[in-house]
Amino acid sequence: MPEQYAYHLPERQDRYSPTGISPAVAGLRPRQGEVASGEAAITVIMPAYNCRTAIQSSLWPLLQMQRRGEISEVIVVDDGSTDGTAEAASASGARVISCGSRRGQAAARNLGAQEAAGDILWFVDADVVPKIDAARHVRQALASRDYAAVFGSYDDSPPARNFLSQYKNLAHHHYHQNIRRDVSTFWTGCGAVWKDAFLAVGGFDPNRPSIEDIEFGYRLRAAGGRIRQVPELQGTHLKVWTFRGLMITELRDRAIPWAFLLLSRGGADDELNVAATERFRALVACICVASLATSFVGLVPWWIPVTSFVTAFAANLELFALFHRRNGLLFAIGGILFHQFYYLYSTAVYCWCWTVTKKRRLISNRFHDAQVLRG
Repeated sequence: MPEQYAYHLPERQDRYSPTGISPAVAGLRPRQGEVASGEAAITVIMPAYNCRTAIQSSLWPLLQMQRRGEISEVIVVDDGSTDGTAEAASASGARVISCGSRRGQAAARNLGAQEAAGDILWFVDADVVPKIDAARHVRQALASRDYAAVFGSYDDSPPARNFLSQYKNLAHHHYHQNIRRDVSTFWTGCGAVWKDAFLAVGGFDPNRPSIEDIEFGYRLRAAGGRIRQVPELQGTHLKVWTFRGLMITELRDRAIPWAFLLLSRGGADDELNVAATERFRALVACICVASLATSFVGLVPWWIPVTSFVTAFAANLELFALFHRRNGLLFAIGGILFHQFYYLYSTAVYCWCWTVTKKRRLISNRFHDAQVLRG
């Protein structure tokens, strides 16, 4: 997503359906060994807002795949762009449809799904350039109906060379490449789903901006649809991260809504950024800061924070190795230190959301008890 979306949030619905048809979850249970008859058609859906430059790069490999017959159509959903994004996409050869105004990524993707002719919906962000073999990996992963959806990752070669862009994109690559293959979440940066499964659970929820793909994955999995992470399915992320943009995305757009979503579900799953191992690493990061602060005022000896930081580096050794392999020792050290900051603010956000949730439940229970007493 090259720029921040503004969202028009309609009145909350219990279940969103992009087609207006009441969603049904029947038939999403895995059917072992059933191979799709014939050649399933793939429709690429790319929501776009003010990304004229990026979209010309991201469309090129997709249109090449279309010319080779690997995908049937490429749909760009223009979400109210004002910089000529729609015109650039159309000139490139993509089919362009318009939201009419800015409605957000979820609504844009749902509109594309309604218009799609393919059996498989392949969602690609406008600032992601898929690898030239990506369609083949999508098709292979969904060759049977054992899986309802699949998704990939960013590659390990982000073109933006500043520290935060390298750090953020490589960390994302690391997490997606090292999770278990059978997962409960989804990712729309480069992810595909059978169209009938997508419609059966009601598509993306526009009331969940920035985490609509995660929430969709939870619903899909709850309905019996299996989701697979495919390490070979990769794309290059063109986004240039700044500190301000990173904090807005990480805190307001991801951490806070994701934490509330997890708390509403009763807890975190053992995968991606909320896996048990990640929670342990977050605890180590908190100990690092606490021991460093108490060491400065003489409450603990110097070797305790040193031991804590050594433990932090050991706990993140695989990520350190990736950083070192791509950008050298100094970047690897800086990347792991910044990653401890990531653990700190993520932990702080989750604790704050937990407190707010508990307070809301307490107020709700007291109100309910008062109503009972009055009644």
